[in-house]
Amino acid sequence: MRTTIVAPSLLAADFSATGAALRMVETSGAPWIHLDVMDGRFVPNLSFGAKMVADLRKHSKLFFDAHLMTEVPESLVDGFIEAGADAITFHIEACVHAHRLIDRIHAAGRKAGISIVPSTPVSVLSELLRYVDMVLVMTVNPGFGGQKLIPRCVQKVAELRDFRDREGLDFQIAVDGGVNTATAPGIVTAGADIVVMGSAFFEATDRAALVRQISALSRPDSSPAV
Repeated sequence: MRTTIVAPSLLAADFSATGAALRMVETSGAPWIHLDVMDGRFVPNLSFGAKMVADLRKHSKLFFDAHLMTEVPESLVDGFIEAGADAITFHIEACVHAHRLIDRIHAAGRKAGISIVPSTPVSVLSELLRYVDMVLVMTVNPGFGGQKLIPRCVQKVAELRDFRDREGLDFQIAVDGGVNTATAPGIVTAGADIVVMGSAFFEATDRAALVRQISALSRPDSSPAV
């Protein structure tokens, strides 16, 4: 049986109290924090940069999962590596030389992830899946928190799971967008290893109970152990 990783998204927190938000994640028992980096160009919003990550890193041993929703991600990767991100995920839609960037992230000793927006099919990743550590499936159009999950996108999780099993690969599958107690079971059943939770986490009255509930969504299969 595998345990589902819960990765609360800082984007849904009160930015005037990011330190307190970090402590909320730690006390909840969630092992990861998801860091959405937005440039106002690849997505229609701005969030924060490498300095925020570096400042938070000084106060936490959580796994820092940096998600670059930016144009030209190769120009930003080094800054987030230096800031202390444990994993860096970039969008295939924003990077021509994706294999080169994956190698660069690995050379720095970090996990490399690649993400797709709802309009991008899984097939565009076929030449990269044996090189990445994680694939992030966006189940909303990225840029803003609090959106409803697009149900059709969950099929992409199943496609990735089937490809992984068929080819004997070990990348993890993550889902970001509209994840809550109602949608998480179907996402995990489809094959997700990691679920990013924003509003559902920070608005929960008992975050620790929520993390326990979602973490317990597991099933016996050939997914990678976590």
